[in-house]
Amino acid sequence: MAMDPDAVAKAFVEHYYRTFDTNRAALVGLYQETSMLTFEGEKFQGPNAIAGKLGSLPFQACEHTIVTVDCQPSGPQGGMLVFVSGSIRTGPEEHPIKFSQAFHLLPAGGSFFVQNDMFRLNYG
Repeated sequence: MAMDPDAVAKAFVEHYYRTFDTNRAALVGLYQETSMLTFEGEKFQGPNAIAGKLGSLPFQACEHTIVTVDCQPSGPQGGMLVFVSGSIRTGPEEHPIKFSQAFHLLPAGGSFFVQNDMFRLNYG
């Protein structure tokens, strides 16, 4: 039975942002040595560098609200491109800020890992 890319993307997005909002350090397991994160134009490679960047963000708690999730199958290995838009709130008194994030997921051992991750805040 073939996988349903939309269902996989939805499950991944729910897991990623739930983990980000509750236990950011646990995201390290989604990345491998070849993985790359571009966060607001700054590049990080490998799980330790990526987890270091995510852990250094200047807020402890946050809440993501996902508005859209688009996905496409990618390449012969069974990868997927996932594009997310939504908003993030970094405190109860803070206004939400819109963001966009793109993931390139590759299969590994019956699951997926994040090969590429690009994040941008959308101001204005």
